[in-house]
Amino acid sequence: MLRIQPFRALRPPANLAARVASVPYDVVTTDQARDLAAGNPASFLHVVRPEIDLPPDTDPHDPAVYAQGRANLDRLRHEGCLVRDAEPRLFLYRQAQDHQTQVGIVACCHVEDYRRDLIKKHEKTRPDKENDRTRHLLALNAHAGPVFLTYRDSPSIDALVAEDRNQRPLYHFDAPDGVTHTVWEVRDPRAYVEAFGVVPCAYVADGHHRAASAFRAARERREHNPAHTGEEEYNWFLTVLFPASQLHILPYHRLVRDLGDRTPEAIRRELTRAGPLTETSTPQPERRGVFGIHLEGRWYRLELDPASIDTSDPVASLDAALVQERVLTPAFGIGDPRTDPRLDFLGGVHGIAGLERQVATGDAAAAIALHATSIEDLLRVADAAEMMPPKSTWFEPKLRSGLFVHELD
Repeated sequence: MLRIQPFRALRPPANLAARVASVPYDVVTTDQARDLAAGNPASFLHVVRPEIDLPPDTDPHDPAVYAQGRANLDRLRHEGCLVRDAEPRLFLYRQAQDHQTQVGIVACCHVEDYRRDLIKKHEKTRPDKENDRTRHLLALNAHAGPVFLTYRDSPSIDALVAEDRNQRPLYHFDAPDGVTHTVWEVRDPRAYVEAFGVVPCAYVADGHHRAASAFRAARERREHNPAHTGEEEYNWFLTVLFPASQLHILPYHRLVRDLGDRTPEAIRRELTRAGPLTETSTPQPERRGVFGIHLEGRWYRLELDPASIDTSDPVASLDAALVQERVLTPAFGIGDPRTDPRLDFLGGVHGIAGLERQVATGDAAAAIALHATSIEDLLRVADAAEMMPPKSTWFEPKLRSGLFVHELD
């Protein structure tokens, strides 16, 4: 069963939480991170994107970048922007945006549960990204950002959360992106440890590279510790665990950078082989098996025959797989979605307007709108020990970095 553990968090004082908390490292470019952190030396972007404090031509994987991240973390501690708790604690972390609210438990999970697939994955990781995050983690000697986990709803955990939310929060602030962040301290951590002790597994919702790097860093520390027991702090990694019913997944759309040697007419003709193709003024698909195709300034609706979809296959039946098999490859000549330079992706937070903008500016020649993957789809794939196609899910809102840091010692 799943293990969680309280930890001595390194975190900001309440009056600095909004200034310290930042977007995660992987949702912004270096230039965007530099702009967001401008004029705010307390921003945690100085830790998770430390290249913003180095010359613009610095290689993001230069050893100086990781050293700068450690120096910036030490500076935030020295300046009182981050203070370590005297005792191990658990926390509740609520995010609210529009009508979407999710409340997770901030805790540490064990790397062996990750290795044994008690923490299940649904996405392949890239070695270069794993290497980067492992080097960053070891340089900091800390987990700078939490892994976003989910679990099937538990009434006993829900009851604990409801009780602990009836107290004064440690943090409560609105971020620039419109998300309200609220944090409470858990009053009885042992009750949560016991409640999660009967939860059979958790699932990585977002943060596969952070989870993989946590495992790799722990393995490296273990190899250099002849007295290793498995209970050292480096065996535990920072997570936020949310009940599955509260999570909101947005669609992950596709962009075709150019049409290659194909004409729009030939592409439309090929698309009709997949299903009925009709012009539409409502391009966002309302259900699975339907795609919005933006080509030559017009939106088309493509409907696949439901009987042609093998719903018993948890991966092949996903829209992210179907769009590759029946749209991108035959109509646009797009090959491997992981490597083909003509294919790009746009998170659903940008909406249909974002797709239209990409085509209007010439950054893309065509756009494809998808229906969102469901959380049940994700759990089903992970339970089958399968991997989802790349860019299948876009979770919103994103977890802020800098509210909680877990040190390896």
